[in-house]
Amino acid sequence: MKTIVAFFSGLIFALGLGLSGMTRPQVVKGFLDLGPQWNWSLLGVMAGAIGVHGIAFRWSRRAPSPILGPRFDFPTKSVIDGRLFLGAMLFGIGWGWTGICPGPGLVGVASGQQEFLLFVGAMIIGMKVFQLFSRRFL
Repeated sequence: MKTIVAFFSGLIFALGLGLSGMTRPQVVKGFLDLGPQWNWSLLGVMAGAIGVHGIAFRWSRRAPSPILGPRFDFPTKSVIDGRLFLGAMLFGIGWGWTGICPGPGLVGVASGQQEFLLFVGAMIIGMKVFQLFSRRFL
């Protein structure tokens, strides 16, 4: 049952990313550029996502357990440290530079477009480099 729910959740998420324009880097770059040509169309996507998350989060804080699992895994760390800051900064730079973030990048791979294939390849290499770096230095 968990696999079926996970599959359909991922499918709905992927369809939402495609329909909203989040898999079109020029749309995302237009939203991130607050200049005179600002593309406000993703504002509705953001508001909808925040609304759905807010409702689901409030429900999950009151529910005794998830429907298909034994317990919720809420984050417990509340300190903004160097790792969080650096990771957020690199994510933001990459997103602004390419117009692609991981979710839409993975969905975009299905299109076979070179920019998505390169992005996901670079993302995988970056994760591997981080694993090696963090084992040695963090």
